[in-house]
Amino acid sequence: MACGKARGAALAAMALLAWSGGWAAAQHPEIEKRRAAERTSFSDAEIARGFFKVAFGAELGLGGRVDRIRKYEQPVRVYVEGAAPPERHTAVARVVDDIRRHVAHIDIAMTRERRDANFIVRLVRDRDLARTVRAIYGANGSRIVRSLEPQCLSGIRKDDRYRIVGSDVILVVDAGTFIFYDCAYEELLQALGPIRDDPTVPWTMFNDDVQMGFFDVYDQYLLNILYHPRIRAGMTRAEVRRLLPAIMPDVRAFVAAANGLPR
Repeated sequence: MACGKARGAALAAMALLAWSGGWAAAQHPEIEKRRAAERTSFSDAEIARGFFKVAFGAELGLGGRVDRIRKYEQPVRVYVEGAAPPERHTAVARVVDDIRRHVAHIDIAMTRERRDANFIVRLVRDRDLARTVRAIYGANGSRIVRSLEPQCLSGIRKDDRYRIVGSDVILVVDAGTFIFYDCAYEELLQALGPIRDDPTVPWTMFNDDVQMGFFDVYDQYLLNILYHPRIRAGMTRAEVRRLLPAIMPDVRAFVAAANGLPR
């Protein structure tokens, strides 16, 4: 299964996703402008609407059902490879740390050893993106490039219980600083499970028309629902819908505390 944008994409077992994201510490003017204008107050209905839009389904299905929850139920260890300026490697580590601090129940960290990683981030030049996609995804690579025309890409592999067992992210390093951060956030987050882009949800980075450059509050709500201990890989929409009223107080309390918002 897969989904993507003209600028970016991701794959789940396989599933293809999209680009967006950034790190506030970069102090990029585009990131700061978007952060200053960020909406941070949402109703339960608005949050639920976005969750069901992005956590189920996929834009480009390459294998398996897409109507179930997909998430890691083991520690996530991220390894970065590729010839790129040191600041690009550092930026990925900052994004990973930002995700760790803003998602309550996820064990995610960098690793220096590729053999210990289940989440690989490849840094490539724009001219090498299509070739890298074809090298990783074999016969599906040309279809991915043709269908999504990605500027960056992420993919997941899952087991028969819909647990994510591995992720691959490809980021272009020479497309500009804002685009790099935007891509890094969206692709790393989507490779954790919310693999579908949706143009009808205006507050999420998982939307082709939205570029943020940081881990916004709305998407923190979505990831904290996905990684709440009571939400398990393989759950259906109906099962999640029944649980949401019980877990939303926990999710709201954590997001409020993590962002200094009124509860």
